[in-house]
Amino acid sequence: MKVLVATEKPFAKAAVQGIRSIVENAGHTLLLLEKYTTSEELYAAVKDADALIVRSDKVSKEVVEASEKLKIVVRAGAGYDNLDLAACTEKGVVAMNTPGQNSNAVAELAIGMMIYVSRNCFTPGTGSELKDKTIGIHAYGNVGRLVAKLAKGFEMNIIAFDPFVDVDKVKKEGVTPVSTIEELYEKSDFLSLHIPANAQTKGSVGYDLITRLPKGGCLVNTARKEVINEPELLKALEERCDIKYVTDIAADNQQILNEKFGNRVFASPKKMGAETAEANINAGLAAANQIIKFFETGDKTFQVNK
Repeated sequence: MKVLVATEKPFAKAAVQGIRSIVENAGHTLLLLEKYTTSEELYAAVKDADALIVRSDKVSKEVVEASEKLKIVVRAGAGYDNLDLAACTEKGVVAMNTPGQNSNAVAELAIGMMIYVSRNCFTPGTGSELKDKTIGIHAYGNVGRLVAKLAKGFEMNIIAFDPFVDVDKVKKEGVTPVSTIEELYEKSDFLSLHIPANAQTKGSVGYDLITRLPKGGCLVNTARKEVINEPELLKALEERCDIKYVTDIAADNQQILNEKFGNRVFASPKKMGAETAEANINAGLAAANQIIKFFETGDKTFQVNK
């Protein structure tokens, strides 16, 4: 079998070496397409690949149709909105992600951003501390649980909302569940956002929720840009001069936000959630191992186009 790693932004060298070792030790061939600049390059490379590993690369319908033997594609990371699931399903291609591999990196970034904005983005002036503040976790999955764990070390009060997680499980981890999303925002000095981007969540965090934050409240987005209603975010920041917004996914109107609100907003130059050496390696190796298990036993544990 031929396993193609197609990465416009390549994995770390150690990750590539690990992927190669896993693939070749299992008796398969590894193909590399790195730093490609055109879709045509990807179409040509995927033509005779049996498996495909990508990072944030777009696996569009055209990519799927360009393949002649593709059986599985794995997105090395938790999110998989860059995969055209319908196209994969139509052609019988199993699509997977690697949940949990980037979680610690994202959780640490979320806490780091809270510290950064609390200290006036490291500019002169009196800041504030995280201790005794309330952090609300919107979606209590892999990342949300790790954010809660880190927040305990800062002696923060932790609340969470996730209708898909049993409240008893949340309580056992020392976190207070709330019954509505509105309550979560109303009680959170820091609101850490971890919902996926899908038909139900895109644009769902807007004026109504944001303006429910208490005085001095801060929305921290290490999830996806698409879940924010950006025009309503702008309106909320204009009307509530105490609210802050920090993110590792710059908004389409980020330049306007920066000009209008200064240190009340911050966006990293590019998405930074998984940008650690550890996460880079972990996600790549997990993708390779999942492909080998699929080839050997038909394992579809992390399939997302069921």
